[in-house]
Amino acid sequence: MKKYISVFLILLILSACAPQVTEIPVVPPTPSATQSTPPPAGTPTPAPRSLTVCLGEEPNTLYPYGNLNAAARSVLSAIYDGPMDVVEYGYEPIILEKIPTLEDGDGQLSPIIVSVGDQVIDSSGNLVTLDTGVKIRPSGCRADDCLITYDGSSAIEMEQLVVTFTLLEGLLWSDGEPLTADDSIYSFELASNDDTPVSKFVIDRTQTYEAADDLTIQWWGKPGFIDPDYFTNFWMPLPRHAWGEFPSADLTKLDVSSRLPVGWGPYIIDEWERGRQIHFIKNLNYFRAESDLPRFDELTFLIFPDTNSAMTSLVDRTCDVLDPSVRLDGQVGLLQQMQTDRQASLLTSQTMTMEWLGLGILPASYDNGFKPKEDRPDFFGDERTRQAIAVCLDRQKVVDTVLFGLSQVPDSYLPADHPLHNGNLQAYTFNPTRGNQILEQVGWIDQDNDPSTPRQALGVTNVPAGTPLVLDYITSSATQRHQVVEILTQSLAECGIGLNPIYYSAVDFYAQGPTGLLFGRNFDLAEYAIGVNSLEPQCSWFTTSQIPGDENHWVGTNISGYQNPQFDSACEKALRSLSSDPEYAFHQEAQAIFASDLPSIPLYLRLKVAATRPDFCGFTLDPSSSSALADIETFDYGEGCNP
Repeated sequence: MKKYISVFLILLILSACAPQVTEIPVVPPTPSATQSTPPPAGTPTPAPRSLTVCLGEEPNTLYPYGNLNAAARSVLSAIYDGPMDVVEYGYEPIILEKIPTLEDGDGQLSPIIVSVGDQVIDSSGNLVTLDTGVKIRPSGCRADDCLITYDGSSAIEMEQLVVTFTLLEGLLWSDGEPLTADDSIYSFELASNDDTPVSKFVIDRTQTYEAADDLTIQWWGKPGFIDPDYFTNFWMPLPRHAWGEFPSADLTKLDVSSRLPVGWGPYIIDEWERGRQIHFIKNLNYFRAESDLPRFDELTFLIFPDTNSAMTSLVDRTCDVLDPSVRLDGQVGLLQQMQTDRQASLLTSQTMTMEWLGLGILPASYDNGFKPKEDRPDFFGDERTRQAIAVCLDRQKVVDTVLFGLSQVPDSYLPADHPLHNGNLQAYTFNPTRGNQILEQVGWIDQDNDPSTPRQALGVTNVPAGTPLVLDYITSSATQRHQVVEILTQSLAECGIGLNPIYYSAVDFYAQGPTGLLFGRNFDLAEYAIGVNSLEPQCSWFTTSQIPGDENHWVGTNISGYQNPQFDSACEKALRSLSSDPEYAFHQEAQAIFASDLPSIPLYLRLKVAATRPDFCGFTLDPSSSSALADIETFDYGEGCNP
C-alpha cells in the first residue's frame, strides 16, 4: 500500500465486548478458464488443507483507504500481496518488476522551467503558488546559501522528480479480470478525493500520476519536491471494474469494498460471520500459484477478544496462529514456558513505535513569557537537569522486567539497527551517582543528606529556592504503564527526584489542546507512545513547527515545546535531501543534537508479539514492517515444514 507519512499515538484501548454475530453469505467468484481444468479421472482428491489465524479484534473495515485497525491490516495481507513489502528497513517489490532508483534511471531528477502562477515547493518545504518574494531553490540547490527570492517575472529552472513504476506481466484480480496500470490510477483518484480519509501530503505534491501503458505508471512531483521516499510513490491498485460505479464516499461503507473486496493476493473471502470468523478459499488466479502458493486451500480468521480464550485455543489447535492483534504483551512469560514445553512457538519483534517520557520544557503557560510568580517553576530549562533525569531512569530494568529483555533502550528517535542510526551518540545508562553529581552542579541540593527525600532548589535558574524536586508524572492507565512508572519511581528516588504519578483514561490523556494535558502542553513529565509508517528518520517530531499551539490546532508532535534552531536546520536539510546528496548526512547531526538536548527521553521500543503451534514455519516478525502477516502465503505447518 502507498506509504503515507502519518503519525499516530498509541492509545492501548482494549475492546470490551464482541459485536453481534450476523452471517453474511458470499458468492465465490466464477473461476476463470485457467482455473477450471478438472483432474484426470480416477485421481484421488486430497483433503483440503486449512490454516486458522486468530485475531484479537474484528476488522473494522477491509477498505484499504479506511481507518484500518490492526486486525484489518492482517486480514488484508490475505487479500492483497504487496505491492511492496518492507523487510529489514528496506523495500522489496512484490507486484512490481523492481523498486525504482535514480541510479537505474527509472527515477530521475529533471530540470523544469517554472514561472509566476505555477505551484511549487518553496525553500521551507511548503506548497505555494510562485509569486514575487517566494523563496525557492533553483535546480541543483540543496543548501541555504543558494536559494533565491523570486522576482515575479523571470522563468526559473527548478528540479522535478519523475519516477517510473512497472507492473509484472499477467497479473489478475481474483475474479479473473486483468490488473493493469489503470487500477493504480483509479486508486490515486480515490485517494485524492476529499471524501477518502487518507493523508493528502504526497498527493498535494504530485503534479501528474498517469499510465504510460497497461503495465507502466509514471509519477511527477511538483517542482522543488525532493522526496527521499520517491520510490514508494506508487498507489496500490484498486479494482475500477468492480468499484468504479460507486461514489468515493460510499466505498468506506459498501460491502463490495469494505467487507468483500476483490484482490490479487493468495486468498478470496468466502464467508464472513460477524463477531466470529472470516473464511477464505485459495485464489487460483494468484500470480504465485505456479510456486504452489499459498500452502493452504482454506484460511479462517477467528475472532478472540479475550486473550485467555485465544491462548487456550492455541493449545487445543483451534488456532494455528495468534496474530499480534491478540493482546499478548502480558503473556510473554507464559508463552516462553509453553515454547519450552513444545506447546507453542513464540515470535517477538520490536516495532517502529517508541515509548517516550516527555519533559515539559515549554508549557503552554510560558508562551506569553515566563512569569515567575504565576507559572510552574522552570524545572527543565537547563539541559543538564534533563540529562540527569535520563541517567537516573533505570530504563534497562524496564526492558528486562516489563518486556522480558526482548526490546532495547533507544538513544534517539531511531532504533539502533536502523541504517541511518548514528552510532556515536551520547549515552545515558543508569548511573545514580552521576545523576546526583549533575543535579548538585545545577543547584538541586540534598539539604537533609537523606537520598530518600527529594532534593531542593538552591540557585536553580527560574526555580524559587527551597522548591522540592517533585514532578507530576502523567500517563494513560494501561497496565504496562503502571509497571513502568513503578520501576522509574524507584530509580529516580535514588537521585532525590520525587514522582507524583497521575493516571488518566486514554480519552482524557490524549484530548486535544489547549485543554488537553498532553497536547495542551500542561505537564511536568508525560509518558506516551508515538510511531510512524515511514522508514525515514522522524526528526521533524521535535522541530519548532511541531509544537502544539493555535497555529496547528494543537495537534503537533513536539509536546515538550523544545526549540533549537540548530536542530531545526539540520533536520530540515536532511529531510529535503535524497540519499545520494551530501546534505543527507545531516540526519546524523540532528540525532547528535537531539541526544545532547534531550527534549524527550526515549524509554523503549514497543513489542509486537505473536505465537504459533510448535510445528509452524514461514512466519517471522519484522521490526520495520507494519504488516505482521505479509508472508501469509508461505505459512505452513506439519510435514510441509520438514527440510
